[in-house]
Order: sequence, then structure tokens, then C-alpha cells
Amino acid sequence: MRVLFDQATPVPIRNFLIGHMVSTAAQQHWDTLKNGDLLTAAELAGFEVFLTTDKNMRYQQNMAGRSIAVVVIGLQQWPALQPHVALIVAAVNAAMPGAFVEVDIPVD
Repeated sequence: MRVLFDQATPVPIRNFLIGHMVSTAAQQHWDTLKNGDLLTAAELAGFEVFLTTDKNMRYQQNMAGRSIAVVVIGLQQWPALQPHVALIVAAVNAAMPGAFVEVDIPVD
């Protein structure tokens, strides 16, 4: 699967997404695009999953008819996420086109 990381998505997650091709919005030169335009650019480029920490996306974007899935992680801090990275990997692996999934990270 092709996975696009939003600006604040912790890059170390990339190492756990084995078998996926991962890029960041900055690598794609899309770091100035807003969410709707970013999702459209990602879809047109063949990305299948958008991984973000923006919890407001659920209220800002209509996923109906989208070919990309959005996976939202509730935290940005890698040290807090690292023990729960398997939850993120599972959500990415199970992502379906047009889906919006929030990964619930337990607060230790």
C-alpha cells in the first residue's frame, strides 16, 4: 500500500509499516496544501492511506466517494506512541478506500 504521512505524523512509524511504500507530504512537496487539496493530490498520485494526527479531519472532510483512507492517530509524540505502534500498523493494514479510522492510543 502507498501511505502518505501528514506534516505532524511521527516519521519513526515508517519503520513499522513493513511492505508499504511511505512518503511524507513534505517529500511530495505538498506541505503547503490544506487537507481537502492534500487528500485529492494524494488520491491522484495513487496513495491509498493518509496517516495524520489531525483529529478534526472527521469534521472537515467528507470521505464519501474517496479512494483514499484516512487513519488518525490521537498523539504526535513518538515516545508516547511507540509502545502502541502495533495499533497504528493494524489500522493501516486494515484501511479500506473511503474509510476514516481513529486509532485510540491508551494514555499510560
